Amino acid sequence: MKRRLIFGFVTVLLALNLAIGAKIYLSSAHAADSKDSPDANLEIFADVLQKVRSSYVDGTNLTYHALVQSALKGMVGSLDPHSEFMDVDDYQQLQDDTEGQFGGLGLVVAMKDGFVTVVAPMDDSPGFRAGILSGDRIVKVEGKSVEKTPLSDVVKQLRGDPDTQVSLTVQRPSSGATKDFTLTRAIIHMDMVKDINGKKEFPLGTDKIGYVRITEFGDKTGDELEDALQKLKGQGMKALVLDLRFNPGGLLDEAVNVCGKFLPRGQLVVTTEGRNPGENSVNRAAGHGDELKGEPIVVLVNLGSASAAEIVTGCLQDLHRAVILGEKTFGKGSVQSIFPLEDGSALKLTVAKYYTPSHKVIHEHGITPDIVVPISDEAEAALLVSRSPGGLESLDAKDRARIKDSSDVQLDRAEDLLKGILLYGELSNPEKVAAK
Repeated sequence: MKRRLIFGFVTVLLALNLAIGAKIYLSSAHAADSKDSPDANLEIFADVLQKVRSSYVDGTNLTYHALVQSALKGMVGSLDPHSEFMDVDDYQQLQDDTEGQFGGLGLVVAMKDGFVTVVAPMDDSPGFRAGILSGDRIVKVEGKSVEKTPLSDVVKQLRGDPDTQVSLTVQRPSSGATKDFTLTRAIIHMDMVKDINGKKEFPLGTDKIGYVRITEFGDKTGDELEDALQKLKGQGMKALVLDLRFNPGGLLDEAVNVCGKFLPRGQLVVTTEGRNPGENSVNRAAGHGDELKGEPIVVLVNLGSASAAEIVTGCLQDLHRAVILGEKTFGKGSVQSIFPLEDGSALKLTVAKYYTPSHKVIHEHGITPDIVVPISDEAEAALLVSRSPGGLESLDAKDRARIKDSSDVQLDRAEDLLKGILLYGELSNPEKVAAK
């Protein structure tokens, strides 16, 4: 009898414990569901919106529209540096960018480590001619700090009508130096593919090593590269330097097109992978095969090489089609889709990431060169000045001589490497050399 009473008591305790546990679990589950419930959260949002609109001390001129727009910007901006809610003006500005009709400084910028950071100055632009470098941080615009200012708002401040001026303060992390600039906005026009002299003539020296610089991946980059390769091949080119330094990227299709000039048709170039299957894609070379027939290539990169430039770099490195030389690239390897909204605004949302043929992620990692060749800030600035139309002429005689005497160590190393590869090929094939 005593044992039965003890057994019954234990059974009641277990049942009671189970009931309490179930109640606690259900309460927790309900709380979790309410935290992620759209209806409950929209009620909280509406409550806060109403209280701010009616009670904020300086809110006399606040409107619901302005508050909601700010809330949307904050929500989307908290996701990553490349996602953005664009109001009507922002979206129109993006469309202007796509068409290339806007007044600005020619600085491609992104958020990095919490700072508005220059990815690359665009060739022939006011920012380029002023000597602003990749990695520089814009800390003030018109004398006011842009710390904690959304990237889109900073870009809007830098843009404006051509021939108008804007002042900015730039900090160089490598030296800690800060410098003020007053720049005149301009409409940016530039060729996507240039030769060593910044032109489209593409001369070939006695060593038979060609040089091509791609400044950006626009809608005509593939065609311009094709013209350059035909000119160089017509002169008997045996090796190529492909310069992607300071190239901020551009169109995915053009990156695939460029890779297709050097790869077999059908070769995997890049994949995109996102949360939704519709964002996944496989991009393959669609050209007529390797136009250089296996001739050696060195690709030059630096911190200013980003996005589409990194796709080309990562692909040619993975497939051992080129030697990558220079400094680590920027690390911008995400895909943004634009979703237009009914009121004329739009949502720019990161929906996928790029992966190289060996499935290496580019985003926030960048591409590490096969051969790392650093370059000093001074040498990099000299390189930018020498590339800028009228850059040398704008200097005094002393500085002009200094720039002319400075060497591009990365290009020199690339040419030395290609000369060695060509010499080794000749020594390994004496019959082929004799036949020539």
